[in-house]
Amino acid sequence: MKISARGLNRSTLARQSLLRRERLGAAEAVRKAVALQAQQPASPYLALWNRTAGFDPAELDEAFARGTVLKSTLMRVTLHAVHVDDFRTFREAVHPLLRGARIGDARFAASGLTAEDADRLVPELLAFADRPRTGAEYEAWIQERAGAAPKSGAWWALRHYTPLVHAPTARPWSFGERPWYVAPPDPPGPAAPEASDAALRTLLLRYLEGFGPASAPDMAQFALVQRARVRRVLATLADELDRGEGPDGEELFDLPGAPRPDEDTPAPPRLMAMWDSTLLAYADRSRIIPPAYRAEVIRRNGDVLPTLLVDGYVAGVWRPTDGGVEATAFHDLPDEVWEGLSEEARALTAFLADRDPRVYRRYDHWWKKLTGGEVRLLPGA
Repeated sequence: MKISARGLNRSTLARQSLLRRERLGAAEAVRKAVALQAQQPASPYLALWNRTAGFDPAELDEAFARGTVLKSTLMRVTLHAVHVDDFRTFREAVHPLLRGARIGDARFAASGLTAEDADRLVPELLAFADRPRTGAEYEAWIQERAGAAPKSGAWWALRHYTPLVHAPTARPWSFGERPWYVAPPDPPGPAAPEASDAALRTLLLRYLEGFGPASAPDMAQFALVQRARVRRVLATLADELDRGEGPDGEELFDLPGAPRPDEDTPAPPRLMAMWDSTLLAYADRSRIIPPAYRAEVIRRNGDVLPTLLVDGYVAGVWRPTDGGVEATAFHDLPDEVWEGLSEEARALTAFLADRDPRVYRRYDHWWKKLTGGEVRLLPGA
């Protein structure tokens, strides 16, 4: 199985429901996408708007409120929205990463607490999280319970290391700027190495469902775990996976029978959310982002701008403005592509109207740093 670069691109688009919008409920669509980046509260909503036909944001509101979709620190130590059925497994798979990245950090050590203190505090913290509480309440609890200095790195580390989820608080996107935290249903405990590897095995299979075919480095990047650990787990899946070769000779893995559309399959234009998962799910991000545009789209501080997707690849960025959507194309686009983007802009403007017409406006400062491109205002009506 030899797969071209465009073939890999089309496989990702098919599995992420970006070749056509599908009729799926919000929770089902989140599960199909595997995990949606959720650093910015609006992004999971815009991700589903791009992927599902007739998407009603109230469905995702309800899914968050009922706990069928959970928002928590998971892969790459970043916030993701995932289906409740995936949460425990994903959390156990990345437990070693979260322990090292937070409990092993000098900021936690500066609080005066040890790793053993953290392990002792986690179940007690989960018991305290029996209802939604603010960060200030947790900081006060840690100070009283463990003697950590106020405003130390203790809560910063423990809010990620403890399997807490964000509690929905307010419109327009269920979560506000100041998060509240609560214990999830059936919270996972600390995962022993063998249990964590078993969970990683499931995570890799789920990853291939949503993002395959992929290499071991791609999988390691998605979860931000060691490549050696990924390869060790892949060895246990040898009889369950197809193997192939990528455009540069890299070994690829995939699920038998998974969608692999022809590389000439048409890909419609899309206005992608900030931090869309497709942009961050691979070690080789050229699957979606042309290398020349990567620094424009992924800023040095980690912000990932909302992008124009044209023929399956990033072709520019967008932001809402008064009267519509401002689109900046990094290369010349034919008139029919601009027409397709205009249709998307009208639909997006209508989608945002009752929620947040200027979504992402706090990131407008990045537009002053773009190096160029053709700018067009795509009217919202």
